[in-house]
Amino acid sequence: MASQPQAAGERRGVSAVVTGPPRPPAATGSRPVVRTSGGLVAGERAAGVTAFRGVPYARPPLGPLRFASPRPPEPWRGIREAVRFAPVSLQPPVPNRPVPPGSEDSLYANVFTPATTGSRPVLVYLHGGGWQAGAGSMPAYDGTRLAARGDLVVVTFNYRLGVLGFGLHEELTDAASGHAANWGLQDQAALLRWVHENAAAFGGDPGNITLCGTSAGGAAAWQLSLLPALRGLIRRLVCVSPSHVTAPGTALTPEDSRTAYAALARRLGTTVAGLREVPAAALTDAWARLFAPPPEDRVVRSGRWYRGPVVDGRTMPAPDHLLPTPDVPVLSVHTRTEGSFYTGPASPYPMPGPRDDAELVGAVREVLKLAAPDADDTLARACAAAYRAAAQDTGLPVDPRSLWTEIWGDAFFRHQIVRFADRHVRRGRTPLYMMEFAHPARAPHFGTPHEATSPFLFGTHRLPQFAGMFGDGPVERLLSDVFADSVAAFARTSVPATPHTPHWQPYTPDEPSTLVLGGPGVAEVTRTPKLAQLGFWDAVGWSPTP
Repeated sequence: MASQPQAAGERRGVSAVVTGPPRPPAATGSRPVVRTSGGLVAGERAAGVTAFRGVPYARPPLGPLRFASPRPPEPWRGIREAVRFAPVSLQPPVPNRPVPPGSEDSLYANVFTPATTGSRPVLVYLHGGGWQAGAGSMPAYDGTRLAARGDLVVVTFNYRLGVLGFGLHEELTDAASGHAANWGLQDQAALLRWVHENAAAFGGDPGNITLCGTSAGGAAAWQLSLLPALRGLIRRLVCVSPSHVTAPGTALTPEDSRTAYAALARRLGTTVAGLREVPAAALTDAWARLFAPPPEDRVVRSGRWYRGPVVDGRTMPAPDHLLPTPDVPVLSVHTRTEGSFYTGPASPYPMPGPRDDAELVGAVREVLKLAAPDADDTLARACAAAYRAAAQDTGLPVDPRSLWTEIWGDAFFRHQIVRFADRHVRRGRTPLYMMEFAHPARAPHFGTPHEATSPFLFGTHRLPQFAGMFGDGPVERLLSDVFADSVAAFARTSVPATPHTPHWQPYTPDEPSTLVLGGPGVAEVTRTPKLAQLGFWDAVGWSPTP
C-alpha cells in the first residue's frame, strides 16, 4: 500500500512554565498537560481523544551519537508543545511512497489516549517500510479512532532506518553500551522502556503493554519479544504480515555488513568510524547507491531484497527460526494475497507482470533468487507448476500474474507466518490466534495486498487517499470495527473475541481455527486457506520448515 506520511512539522519550542499540578482536560479544545520523565508536555483534544505528538523518547542521535545506543531525552523546563509530528527518520525515496524531507533528529513518540486518567491497556505500534522507510506519523497510523473505539492508549513512533538503523560494524561500537549494531532495534527497545515508565501519565497501565507491528514492524515486534532484557515489558504480541529476517534475502550477514560499511567508508573518503562525521544525506545516498546494482553485481551477496537487523548476538541473537517462540500470547495476522502489494499498480517496486508461461518462469526465478541465489529455471518451473496445480484444485485463477502474485507473497510472508504459527503450537506455552484479512482492494488494485490491514485496524480507510483503494461503505466500516475490537479485546484479555466474530479457538493446524475477516460472511472461522500452496516451500526446505 502506497501510504503517504502526513506533513512533518518542525518541533515546537518550550512555552511558559505552568504553576500548580496539571489537570485533566475539561472539554473539547482544552490543552491537557501531563508530566513525562523528560518534563511537561501539552497535547490537544479532539474526537474524544487527547493526542500528544512529537514527544521525545530519546536524545537526538546526532554527531557523536550517530551509530550510538539511544540515550534518555534531555529533561526540559516548562511545558513542551506536543501538537505536531516530528520529522520522519532520514530515508531514501521509494517509488509510490513519497515522504517529506527526513531528519536524524526523529526519535519521538505520538500518544493517543481517551483520557489521561485511568489505567488502560497500551498498544505500541511499530510501523513497517522494509527497515528503510516509513514513519509513525503516516496517515494510515493515526491512532485517534483506534484509541477511542478500543479504549486504549495507542503509541506510534519513529526509529532509525536504513544505513543509520540496521547494520553491524565493530568500529562503530558505542563505548557506553558496547553495542555495534541494529540501532533501529535499539530505538524500539528504548521506546518500550519509555512507554513503561510513562504510560500512567497518559492514562495507561504500564503492566499491560501489547506490542503490535506490520511488515518490518511485525518482524521487529517478534524479535523484541524474544530479548531477555525486555522480558516482562511486553504482555502480548500482535504481528501483522511480518517478513522474518533471514540472510541473504532480508538481512546482511555479519561479514557482509562489515564489508558494506567498509566499502561505504572508502566511497566517502573516510574510515568506518569517520562515517559519524559524513553529512547525513550523503551517507544515505551512498548506501542506496551501494545496493542499487542487481544483487549479483554488488560488493556483498546478502541483503538482496531488504536489509533488516543483522545477527549480532545481542540485539538479535540469531534468526527467529533458530530461537525459542515468544512466551506471550500472540495474535498473528496475514492478508489473503500478500504478494499483490508488489505486483499491483501501487507497488513500491513497480514492474510489469508476466504475460505468458515463459515470462512467468523468469519472474518466479528472480523472486526465488532473492533468497536462494542459485535458483534456476528448473526450480522456477517446479514452483510455477506446483502453484498452478494447487490453484486448479481449489478453483483459483491460473493466469501468470495471479500465480506470480501468490508465489511472491507466500515466499516472503505467508509461508513464514503459517509455519511460525505451527512452530508456536508445537513449542510454545501460550495461545496463538490466527487471522487472515481477506477484504479485496478495488480495481485496478487486486487481491488483499500486504499492508491492506493498517487502514482497517486504525479506521483510516475513510481518508480520501485510502477510500478509493479500500472503500468506505457499511461493509468496510463493519470490518474496521471488528478488526479494532478484536485487537482491543486481545490487548485487554488475551482473547480476541467480539460480538461480531464466531467462537475462535487458539490456532491448531489441523482444525478450523483461522478467522477469515472480510470474506462473504464478514467473519468466518475455518482451516487456514490455501495450505496446499505452501507444500512447495516445505519441499525445498524454505525456512522455517514445518
